[in-house]
Amino acid sequence: MYGALIGEKKPVTTSIYRTWSLSRLGVVLLLTSSSVGAEGNSALSEIVVTASRVQQSISTVSGNITRIDRDTVGQVGHTHINELMQRVAGVWISRGNGQEHLTAIRSPVLTGAGACGAFLLAQDGVPIRANGFCNVNELFEANTEQASAIEVIRGPSGVSYGSNALHGVLNVLSPDVRPVGELSLETGANNYLRSKLSYGGERHRVDLHGTQDGGYKDQSGFDQQKITLQRNVEDAQGRHHTVLHYTNLNQETAGFVRGADIYLERRNARTNPNPEAFRDARSIRLTHRFSADWKGNGQLIVTSYGRWTDMEFLQHFLPGQALEENRHHSIGLMTSLHTGPFLFGFDADLTLGQLAETQARATVGSPFLVATIPAGQHYDYEVKATTLAGFLDWGFSLGTNTLMTVGSRVESVLYDYTNHLPIGRTRADGTVCSFGGCRFNRPASRSDDFVNVSSKLSLLHNVSTALQFYGKVTRGFRAPQTTELYRLQAGQSVSNIGSESIRSAELGVRGFSEHWLLDASAYHMTKHNFIFRDTNRRNVDNGETSHRGIDFSVHWFPTKVLTASLQWSLAQHKYDNTPALSNSEIRGNEIDTAPGSFGSLQLAWAINPNWDAEIEWTLLGSYFQDPENNHEYPGHSLINLRVFATRLLGWDWGLRIMNVVDENYAERADFAFGEDRYFIGEPRRAFLSVTIPL
Repeated sequence: MYGALIGEKKPVTTSIYRTWSLSRLGVVLLLTSSSVGAEGNSALSEIVVTASRVQQSISTVSGNITRIDRDTVGQVGHTHINELMQRVAGVWISRGNGQEHLTAIRSPVLTGAGACGAFLLAQDGVPIRANGFCNVNELFEANTEQASAIEVIRGPSGVSYGSNALHGVLNVLSPDVRPVGELSLETGANNYLRSKLSYGGERHRVDLHGTQDGGYKDQSGFDQQKITLQRNVEDAQGRHHTVLHYTNLNQETAGFVRGADIYLERRNARTNPNPEAFRDARSIRLTHRFSADWKGNGQLIVTSYGRWTDMEFLQHFLPGQALEENRHHSIGLMTSLHTGPFLFGFDADLTLGQLAETQARATVGSPFLVATIPAGQHYDYEVKATTLAGFLDWGFSLGTNTLMTVGSRVESVLYDYTNHLPIGRTRADGTVCSFGGCRFNRPASRSDDFVNVSSKLSLLHNVSTALQFYGKVTRGFRAPQTTELYRLQAGQSVSNIGSESIRSAELGVRGFSEHWLLDASAYHMTKHNFIFRDTNRRNVDNGETSHRGIDFSVHWFPTKVLTASLQWSLAQHKYDNTPALSNSEIRGNEIDTAPGSFGSLQLAWAINPNWDAEIEWTLLGSYFQDPENNHEYPGHSLINLRVFATRLLGWDWGLRIMNVVDENYAERADFAFGEDRYFIGEPRRAFLSVTIPL
């Protein structure tokens, strides 16, 4: 359910302090409409979120949700989504080269053919990718840089959002349609140039975003363009909101740097062992949202949409460096009706997806690799995916201060797979590879159907007007991704895998006073049928893992000009059995690429009505790089500085200095093929921006 009243300090400036006192770091708190009694907090403002797909007060949300507002998005000025998500407890967006990234929400960084299916990434509530066709980097297809807000729901959210909301939801909200006119220009290190234009009125708005980055590493730059067009119309029947999103990314991709602790040597930081690698991606999404009042005490929402994506990239990290081309086209409908204590709806999605993989040159390496990974086409298939789902939420009171909610969702995902190449472990022309056959194994055309039921039970108790406790138990699922079913290798001719499932229990507290805001929760989750690729390169589903931790956010307002915000996560992610990820016993081991602690601290100073400053400290704790827990990255901490000037020469200015102390660190580390591998982090760099009113 949704939205809340928060204790907000009266603004003393037009910039950083205003946003810091509430949601500068995206903490969404409580609860009531009564005053907290202090002059600075006498004006409470309602924050509306969309956790259950309809706009409701957060005072009815039994669960942990963070909302980052428009001002925060603008002032952080992220060049990569991880800079913004560092302000959300329980979330780690691992930065890759350019705009590449990997997502973790109350989880390790999940890798593999379909691991990205554990997270639902959406814009305006519509998934960026369809069921079965996730991409680990799909957030670069959303206009996060100009968003009106970004909402993060931690934990399973399958009742509202379906299959892919296994570990959580990240929802990017489009810019508000309102009178606006501004042009922003920014320059920075490594020939970085960015421009943003926003122009609109009461009914229409256009937002344009363009970035050019020369890249810190050799031959690692990118160009990106994003366009968001919106139209709002209200008539006697209801309200119509139409949005068109377009994105284009052309990126040179830098690979891992290999060698134990090599990231500590600055001379290696610019090294790009894969200058030939690239990624080109385009996407278009068109959505129309109709909303209307329902019989005086409810709301009907009907969202129709179309999606088109096209991507090609060189798989430089694999022998043979084949080129992958994937695309999918979708049409869909999402409906919800909120009336009285009930929220129910129906969703439908039809998607046609295609994947082709072609190797241009002969493989270089051992005789085995040369023979089993031939040049030519490896895969060429299409999948028609049909998703149908219905859901119901029922909220009712248990006394005057307690709300209970029960909910369930039934979802069917049907894949019709058609293979366009010879079946089995042959070359594209049907000839046989030596050493027992080619690595790539193409299954025969077939259909697969997955029916899952998600459920939840939650309690919300108001202790007082300033203190609230909540608890929730949920069960969620994700259907296998199409690459896990049909992109097979070695001797696996059929992938007989089922849906992943997760059970979660969560307890939390929200509260506020004159000088502080608090949101904290503890959780425990167990995941079953975890899908992975085993040591024989087969896709299997016998993994069992557990996930427990604490996420908390605290905001402190000691004076009218100073604020402090802390977001922190303590977590433990373990293997509960010994899946064939390793030839060793790993039951009880910590999952690799899963920091035990991480978070950030921000201190803000409203120097005067026109000048603001913020210093930020971020920490990523140590984590193991391999399932055997033999190799460990020690973690790192960074310091960032932001300074803002408003109405200086009639314009707004911003200066950002990232990694102020010039720390040597790795954005991500792992151990594979007998080597430590690192994405080396960038050294100190500065960005200067100016915003011009139009």
